[in-house]
Amino acid sequence: MAVEKTCGCGVSRRRLFGTAGAVAAAGAVTAVSACGGEPPKPQDVRRGQVVGQTTDVPEGGGTVFSHSKLVVTQPESGDYRAFAASCTHGGCTVQEVGDGVIRCLCHGSEFDYTTGEVVTGPAQEALEEFTLTVEGTDIILD
Repeated sequence: MAVEKTCGCGVSRRRLFGTAGAVAAAGAVTAVSACGGEPPKPQDVRRGQVVGQTTDVPEGGGTVFSHSKLVVTQPESGDYRAFAASCTHGGCTVQEVGDGVIRCLCHGSEFDYTTGEVVTGPAQEALEEFTLTVEGTDIILD
C-alpha cells in the first residue's frame, strides 16, 4: 500500500498541485477575458516603433522580422510594404521572400510581395497589410 506524502499541513502533494493548477488556469482565463477576449496583435503593440532598418530589406525582395511578426518588402527602390508574417492558412510564420512572393514553407502558400494577395494556396486570404514610415534608415510601423 502506497502512502501519499503531504506537505506537513495535512494536504497531499497531489491535491496541492491540482489546486495550484486550477488556480493558474482560472487566472489565465480571467486575464484574457479582461482584455476583451483576444490578446492584442504583436503588430499593434509595436505601432510607432522601429521594426527594422532599410538596409536589411533588399530591393526586389524582403525580410521577415520575427520580433515584430512582420515581413517587410521593397518591390521597387524606396517602396516599402509591411505584412503580417503569420500565414492565413495555418498560422505558421512565413519564412522566405523571393521571386516576387512571400512564402510559407509549412504548407506551400505564396503571397504577392506587393499586395499580400494569395498567389498559391492552400491559403485563401491575403496577408494583413500595415502602413510604414521611413525616417533615414529606420522603418517605423504606423
